[in-house]
Amino acid sequence: MKVLLLHNYYQRPGGEDVVVARERDLLEMHGHDVRLYTVSNETVRDGWDTVRTAFHAVYSISARRHVADEIERFRPDVVHVHNFFPLFTPSVYDACRAAALPVIQTLHNYRLMCVNGLLLREGRVCELCVGKSVPWPGVLHACWRSRWASGAMATMLAAHRALRTWTEKVDVYIALTGFARVKFIQAGLPAHKVVVKPNFVHPDPGVGGGQGDYALFVGRLVPQKGVATLLAAWERLGGRIPLKIVGDGPLADQVRASARRIPGIDWVERQRTEDVLALMKDARVLVVPSISYESFPLVIAEAYSVGLPVIASHLGSMSSLIVVGRTGLLFRCGDPDDLAAKLTWLWTQPRHWDEMRRGARREFEDKYSGARNHEMLTAIYTRAMDTRGSTSLDLVTARGSS
Repeated sequence: MKVLLLHNYYQRPGGEDVVVARERDLLEMHGHDVRLYTVSNETVRDGWDTVRTAFHAVYSISARRHVADEIERFRPDVVHVHNFFPLFTPSVYDACRAAALPVIQTLHNYRLMCVNGLLLREGRVCELCVGKSVPWPGVLHACWRSRWASGAMATMLAAHRALRTWTEKVDVYIALTGFARVKFIQAGLPAHKVVVKPNFVHPDPGVGGGQGDYALFVGRLVPQKGVATLLAAWERLGGRIPLKIVGDGPLADQVRASARRIPGIDWVERQRTEDVLALMKDARVLVVPSISYESFPLVIAEAYSVGLPVIASHLGSMSSLIVVGRTGLLFRCGDPDDLAAKLTWLWTQPRHWDEMRRGARREFEDKYSGARNHEMLTAIYTRAMDTRGSTSLDLVTARGSS
């Protein structure tokens, strides 16, 4: 199968970029002919340039032309879009449509229903724009950078809803969890077009031993990742449980100060993927204290791959990824006391911890391995090709009878 992948890189590398690279490698390993066509936000600056780029995101004739040229050169069987914002724009769907090619869109975030893509405002979950034809609350609250930039984003979302882009120009949407699928259907995507295919880990890193006697946090140091809850929980623990924090970001100074002040915290900053996996193999638990819904924290699949249990916020996608008592535990979102209590319980229950380690690894083998993901991905591509073929035949039949 010939697969064209489209991806707009962000200014800061993140989990989406890792997923795109892994899917490309996985497909190539199984003999598919894959081409990755990318653009990057590196040229976009803050201020007016951001606003101008956001308005440009409504539709780009040049992006449509470039993708059409790439289709002509490569002649793929399917086109798989990962991130189209802001430089590709939904215009790339029209390039695919003109070539009668099926389109798959992975929903890495909640941008099709929320101007900031997080369903989060002022540190709390917000669904004010879900299902609205025009996401005006996002503009009113300036949810993305500024009111002007939010207005530009809202224009893109409203225009393509009115043009039926979201409902008619994509053959299959990939949601990363069942929770996310429900949210996208509530936002107006056709239920029959939204399937669930989770993130995955490939190659298999193998099981760790969990001999490090520490808890682990891995992620960007930003408010939505629950950094404040994490640090407050370790204040309550008073050094009883060691914690390693892996990551960098705007809250780095706060983490650095807390590591100096609170016993047991060790900030090791950003690490390579192989180093993170090595830390996971020795850790006793991964902590995911996010205060946003998340789409699918890749670190959870990585933790499961090495047999590492997870304690996560009882919120959004995390609540559908953690099997309580089998692969980890859930705590009340934003509650450092409950997080500290769950950690203390796990630290004093070695038998339950060992059972969770085995359960986490089984969960990986059943759902998040490369082999399982390839099986799901090719089934989605086949479904999209069948759908597009039927649609093309219907159009030919309709034209012939007119």
